[in-house]
Amino acid sequence: MASSANKHSDKHEHNYTMMQAFEWYTQGEGKHWQWLGDNAKRFADMGITAVWIPPPTKASSGSSTGYDIYDTWDLGEFAHPRDKDAGLQPPHRTKYGTREQLEAAMKELRKNGISIYVDAVLNHRMGADELQTFKARMVDQNDRTKLCSDAYDIEGWTKFTFPGRDGKYSDFKWGFEHFTGVDWDQKAETKAIFRIEGDGKHWATDVDKENGNYDFLMGADVDHAHPDVAKDILNWGAWMMRNFPIAGFRFDAVKHMSRDFVHDFVKHIREEARRLRKERGLEAADESEGPIAFSVGEFWKDDLDSCLKYLGNFGDEQFSLFDTPLHYNMKEAGDAAENYDLRKIFDSTIVQKRPIDAVTLVENHDTQKGQALESTVSAQFKPLAYALILMRVSGYPCVFLGDLDGCNTTGIDNGEGKAEPMADLDKFLKARKYYAYGEQRDVWDHPNCVAWVRTGTKNPDSSVDDDAGYDASATIICNGTEQGSKWVEVGKRYVGKNFVDVIGWFQGQQKVNDDGWVEVHCHPRSVSVWVPEDSKHRQFF
Repeated sequence: MASSANKHSDKHEHNYTMMQAFEWYTQGEGKHWQWLGDNAKRFADMGITAVWIPPPTKASSGSSTGYDIYDTWDLGEFAHPRDKDAGLQPPHRTKYGTREQLEAAMKELRKNGISIYVDAVLNHRMGADELQTFKARMVDQNDRTKLCSDAYDIEGWTKFTFPGRDGKYSDFKWGFEHFTGVDWDQKAETKAIFRIEGDGKHWATDVDKENGNYDFLMGADVDHAHPDVAKDILNWGAWMMRNFPIAGFRFDAVKHMSRDFVHDFVKHIREEARRLRKERGLEAADESEGPIAFSVGEFWKDDLDSCLKYLGNFGDEQFSLFDTPLHYNMKEAGDAAENYDLRKIFDSTIVQKRPIDAVTLVENHDTQKGQALESTVSAQFKPLAYALILMRVSGYPCVFLGDLDGCNTTGIDNGEGKAEPMADLDKFLKARKYYAYGEQRDVWDHPNCVAWVRTGTKNPDSSVDDDAGYDASATIICNGTEQGSKWVEVGKRYVGKNFVDVIGWFQGQQKVNDDGWVEVHCHPRSVSVWVPEDSKHRQFF
């Protein structure tokens, strides 16, 4: 399901691969959308078929990464008075640019056959326009089901009037009745978690049970059970599908949101996507391999049972999750070096237990250096990690822009956020594009060195030199201190032919024997991807 995500918008002959097209310190000043459009062809050439773009919606400031969401209906189109006062140029842009620049970038991405997933931040709101007085109760930070006070009047930033937009697209104005909690009492200048009082007001029950109930995350917590709130957000989702060339959404912080509401949103945008195809004279999408309007959630918890429970209770709509447990396995493997048993790398992961719903990743903007969830995979292990998500059958891999091009620094953090790119990640992407096809045969027999073959789309037992299709490959990874070596079966069609490492990290040739087997190698704590020396696709490396 997850790996078929792009088929309804772009029918590529090669594998589907997603990229997170930003990192936490991505260049601001309204320049990112322009940069993204300028790089669309580069990404497509290396095999990227979809990008997850950062939140395009207006945040509480023009320099924000976008997760302190202010207005979903403003995609860099309207100038807020505070942005004018701050001297933002142009005053209506987001960190990444204006709506016009966003649409131009989307046009370039689509021209190059790249699908677009929008980062939807629907859990909370920040940067309100006015204070309101209302009754609330303080709750225990570590157990939000425990009340620490009686109800009393507090002042919260909960009034959202959107003066810059002035009712265009949606005339809905937000007030305290549309939220379940806040984390600041302006009256007492107190930071705490306050649950708002009112008829039917309570934390959502279908959220993660960490801290007793993990509905509240930050800012003003959205009450998705309020009918006016639900209507406005569902309308926004349909508006996005109708007005922008997008293929789905990445949902932020789903373990803090009502699961039922996320389900309803996914169902709503898929209905809109089907309606749009019909209006545009397109055939109904064949959803037997995967639903229209791809949807993936960030359920960031290193606990497989919690992830599987979320997916199992999601309902009748297919939904994917980023494979957080796999990321933490990779983090552990990198830290332990040769003391980690590579044969256990997929243990207790989503891609192992529920591969159709797994989006695999190595890093993201939250795990990168300097961030709240910092858990960077060591630079030495990172190539092995990318080989594991790019060259195998299961999962829909998501590459991190920070690993491809490096992570920037804010200029005020003493360089804390800076990170160098992974060497030759573009070649690993091309290896997936041209050599990750066919049956997977594992040689999973050593704690420090494992390998696997992808048999390709040519007949592995035929000696006929057919130029059509994709050749076989053999990937070998080693986290030990000595050179890794493995005998692997690539098929009799390759008898007598030489195989070479297409990444170029291990020099030399290895000849396939009369039984269709070849011995492949990699350096210590490294990886190699072996392919036929005469393969037509080597010209792209």
